[in-house]
Amino acid sequence: MAQKDPSLRDAFQTANREATLAAETGVRAQFARALDAEDGFRERLCAFWADHFTTKARSAPERPLPGTLVHDAVRPYLTARFEDMLIAATLHPAMLAYLDQSASTGPQSLFGKRRNRGVNENLARELMELHSLGVGATYAQADVQQMALLLTGLEANPRDGFVFHADRAEPGAEVVLGKSYGGEGLAPIKAALVDLARHPATAAHIAGKLPTHFVSDHPDPDLVAGMTAAYVATDGALLDVYAAMLNHPAAWAPEQRKARQPVDFVLAALRAFGVTGDGLRRMGRGPFSRMLLKPMALMGQDWQQPIGPDGWAEAAEAWITPQGLGARIAWAMEVPGRLVTPMPDPVAFAKVALGPAADERLLWAVARAESKREGVGLVLASPAFNRR
Repeated sequence: MAQKDPSLRDAFQTANREATLAAETGVRAQFARALDAEDGFRERLCAFWADHFTTKARSAPERPLPGTLVHDAVRPYLTARFEDMLIAATLHPAMLAYLDQSASTGPQSLFGKRRNRGVNENLARELMELHSLGVGATYAQADVQQMALLLTGLEANPRDGFVFHADRAEPGAEVVLGKSYGGEGLAPIKAALVDLARHPATAAHIAGKLPTHFVSDHPDPDLVAGMTAAYVATDGALLDVYAAMLNHPAAWAPEQRKARQPVDFVLAALRAFGVTGDGLRRMGRGPFSRMLLKPMALMGQDWQQPIGPDGWAEAAEAWITPQGLGARIAWAMEVPGRLVTPMPDPVAFAKVALGPAADERLLWAVARAESKREGVGLVLASPAFNRR
């Protein structure tokens, strides 16, 4: 119809452009907050949980959705109980759209019988494998199937956002992990999500994943055990879990044991150059894409386009690759000169960008670079800057 009616085609194209612009504005705001944040740990937590609840737009109208999930379902619950974030993220239109929940209908529901529709297990599977219990936890395919039936009735659409259709929900109670969940509306779904959030397997999963992101690809078992205990003791009070991590000596080892992902690499460089959130917001769409987003994709991180629902890899070898390092070095040598004028003194820049990690060998090398551009590029390409 849109192809036959020019006015409908134009309206469709306009809507797609507006959705794309809204998504770009959201990414720009996210990066700007990271640059200006007085509490950098909070912003890093936001990035961690956004990745934990990974979603991806699969069409132009859906492009703003991943950013809205972060704004609606992650930021408000960073220091709440995990169950609050789990409920908000699971019921968010971005998650429902990404995991095809609108295609899931109770086979015995009125709608299911009339349309001969069935259940889709995507949301239930990722909810249990990735968002709560974790891969390898003790649950069966039957639990996934029952959870999928329990989730029927949930939908998201462009006109209404989140919707619950009682006539599409599977009637009767479902049994998940040995417990029966029955009743009307969202109450049984939320009850099941709370129980998943408070499950010991979820405690172990979250307590292992947080230090893997913040501390080391292979965190100290005693650190993980302490965080797991804090989670269990408080029913998933995230502030207590973070405190257990930050108060453990293993979290403060002097070695830089994590590889910076491309987004961390770019944002750390912008902060070192003194680029502010306001400066980033004033940057044109073309330069923002050419100098930041497209280079990040070449480094291996096409922003908001992860390969799968498990989000971005944590292991250093996923990022420290010949192609990825080549893209980082190219960015380090080419882009800073277009970002800041005049270029900073390389030695002073190294001390700002690296602090105590700027060792004498690196300072000696950058001081003898043939130009400021090359000296600054050496700092950004150095092993110290590419680790955290």
